[in-house]
Amino acid sequence: MSRSPFIESIRVVLRTKHYSLKTEKAYLHWIRRFIYFNGKRHPKDMGELEVEQFLTHLAIEVKVSPTTQNLALCAVIFMYRHVLEMDLTNMSFQFAKTPVRVPEVLSHKDAIAVIDKLQGVHKTIGILMYGAGFRISEVIKLRLKDFDFERSTIFIFRSKGQKDRVTLFPELAKDAIAKQIRKVESIHQKDINEGYGLTSLPSSLLRKYGKAATNLSWQYAFPSTTRCVHPYDGYVCRHHLHQTAFRKALRKAVQEAGVLKRVTSHTFRHSFATRLLETGHDIRVVQELLGHDDVKTTQIYTHVLGKHKSGAISPLDVR
Repeated sequence: MSRSPFIESIRVVLRTKHYSLKTEKAYLHWIRRFIYFNGKRHPKDMGELEVEQFLTHLAIEVKVSPTTQNLALCAVIFMYRHVLEMDLTNMSFQFAKTPVRVPEVLSHKDAIAVIDKLQGVHKTIGILMYGAGFRISEVIKLRLKDFDFERSTIFIFRSKGQKDRVTLFPELAKDAIAKQIRKVESIHQKDINEGYGLTSLPSSLLRKYGKAATNLSWQYAFPSTTRCVHPYDGYVCRHHLHQTAFRKALRKAVQEAGVLKRVTSHTFRHSFATRLLETGHDIRVVQELLGHDDVKTTQIYTHVLGKHKSGAISPLDVR
């Protein structure tokens, strides 16, 4: 299928500015939607009016969430500002206000119940997410070199906002990770025997380390079951497990555990933070472990603490 030269020019700018592949796909999706909504007219021939009509269409007719509407607006603004070098200065449309929600958390008992229903590699991922506060995008990108058994720490590189941090390595996770490392070693040796062995790496790291990228230490801790072609550089490699595989396993585990709350992969991260505060850890420590820039972001977890932390007691319970 032929690709639009204009869309490809946007892709080039996104990669030049080092946007993630996930952001690239999302931006190109919404830019295509914008162009098709306006009868395939070229964006240089359109402006603020067409953008406002598109965003209104998304909100009123498609009924997208405020977050999705804002993503579409960011994509279109990026196209005009960085590709067409045009600023949308006279728009009356503003970013939609997203609601502030109190995070859904699991009790320690429920979190363990759900983890116990997970199987194999998905159980190991669940242990790390609840035991160390990972995002799903962080845990599946862990490489073998990121685990420090001696110091009981795990290193997280190029996370959200391109930030690095260090988090806990739960003692209860060490045996499972050691077993997973042996499994990855077997998969990696098979790849090498078949003439492969490269893991997927950012282009800059591949140029820097070259053949060293076939070392076991660079392999993903949770590799994909199949090899693939690198989306940027075109070489055959083994990528990490896809997020959707864990999400499907999690939905099944929640049902089997009989937990009635809405549970997503991020619920484990919320539960990790809340559990630390419940057990008396300083909020600054929790902030550092989660990688929050501002302690105000971490403070949202104080809203879900029980009466023993907030000091409030229901009028029905006052004697």
